Amino acid sequence: MQRSLEFRVLGPLEVCDGDHRVALGGRKQRALLAILLLHANEVVSTDRLVDMLWGESPPQTALTALHGHVSQLRKLLEPDRGPGADPSLLVTHAPGYVLRIAPQQLDLERFKALLASAREASADGNRPEAAALLTDALALWRGPPLADLENEPFAQAALPPLADLRIAATEERFEAELASGGRPDLSAQLEGHIARHPLRERPRGQLMLALYRAGRQAEALRAYQDARRTLVEEVGIEPGWDLRRLERAILEQDPALDLPPAPARDAAPRTAPAPRRPRARRSGSASSSSATPARCAPGRSSTPAGSSRGCAS
Repeated sequence: MQRSLEFRVLGPLEVCDGDHRVALGGRKQRALLAILLLHANEVVSTDRLVDMLWGESPPQTALTALHGHVSQLRKLLEPDRGPGADPSLLVTHAPGYVLRIAPQQLDLERFKALLASAREASADGNRPEAAALLTDALALWRGPPLADLENEPFAQAALPPLADLRIAATEERFEAELASGGRPDLSAQLEGHIARHPLRERPRGQLMLALYRAGRQAEALRAYQDARRTLVEEVGIEPGWDLRRLERAILEQDPALDLPPAPARDAAPRTAPAPRRPRARRSGSASSSSATPARCAPGRSSTPAGSSRGCAS
C-alpha cells in the first residue's frame, strides 16, 4: 500500500510517515532529497545534481555516489515496493531524476498556497481573512529553511529566496493586522522582527503606525529616530521617503493615520483556497537519523490550520 508521506523543508529537512519520522541517511543523501524537493515534479539533470551536491570540484566518484544515494532514497521512501517494480516517487527521467509528489505533501507548497490566498483576500479588502491565512502560513515554519543543510553547496543560492519569502509574509501579516485594528502584542512582535532585521524600513514604519494608533505618539517618534540612527550608522543612508513622510504625519497628527472604519459587509467565514490551491492541513512530518523510524514528538495541543500535526517538532 502506498504510504502518504509529508515532506518538510521550512526548517530542518524532515519526512514524516504518519506520526513517524523517516530516517534519511547521511548528509549528501539528505541534501539530494532537499534539492529534489525544491524542484519537486521537475526533472533535474544528473550534471546539475552533481554541481549542486559537490560544487565546482566534485570527486571522480560523484556519479557513482549520486546513483547510490538515489537507490537508498528509493528504499527509504518506498520500502514496500516489490522486486522489479518501478519507483513511483523518485523516478528516473532523462537526463536525470524527478521527485513526483502532490503539492499538499510539501510544506513549502502549502505555504505558497496560503500566501497566495492571503494576497487575494487582501486585494479584495478582507484584511482579517488575509491576516488569518498568513498566520496559518507562517505556522508551517519551524526555523530557517533546511537549517541542517545550510552549508551544503546548493544552499547558498537556494535558501536565501525562501528566507526572503518568510520575511515578506511576516511583514504582510503585520500590514493586514494593522489594517484590521491590530492586537495588543503587535508592537512587541514588530520590535522582535526589527531586532532580527534592523535595516528593513517597512516594519519600522509599521511599528511607528502601531504605536501612534495606540496613543503612543512620543514612542512612535522615537521609533523613527532609532530607525534613522541605525540606517545612518550601519549603511550611511537616511530613511526613505515613506518613512520620513510618516514621521511628518505623526508630528502633525494627520487624521489619515487613524484606522478607517470597517466597511459595511457580511462577515466572511474563513474558507479554503480554491481547489487549485488547497488549504494547508498538515498531517505531520519528520526528521531522519536512526535506521528505525523514530516516534515523533507530540504536536501542540491547539494547532492552527497551517501548523504541524502528528510528526511535529
